[in-house]
Amino acid sequence: MLPSRNVLGQPLVPCSHAPRTGWRRDGCCNTDAQDRGSHTVCARVTAEFLAYLASQGNDLITPMPDYDFPGLKPGDQWCVVARSWLDAFKAGKACPVVLVSTHQAALDIVPLDALLAHAYAEET
Repeated sequence: MLPSRNVLGQPLVPCSHAPRTGWRRDGCCNTDAQDRGSHTVCARVTAEFLAYLASQGNDLITPMPDYDFPGLKPGDQWCVVARSWLDAFKAGKACPVVLVSTHQAALDIVPLDALLAHAYAEET
């Protein structure tokens, strides 16, 4: 099996192991046919982004111990649903994106220009 690729066409780099993220909870924004949400954008979350997602019914702030989910705080990195990130982008609430850790499948939903415009500063 070929290694997963990021939006830059390079091998996918892990997004976060603390907290452990990813559709498969492998630390990477990998995806598969069961991932209907396309958890492919490695977001470096901000308070504004988290508040926006919560206002849309996706609370990533509140811990859920039953699912081994610690809740996110600003500065955490997390594989978010590509459509959710795009909606936040359109609403002017997008957070930075770690390009090397964002799966190329995100490009099926999010334009590359939008991702590049929000590239996490340490990558640029």
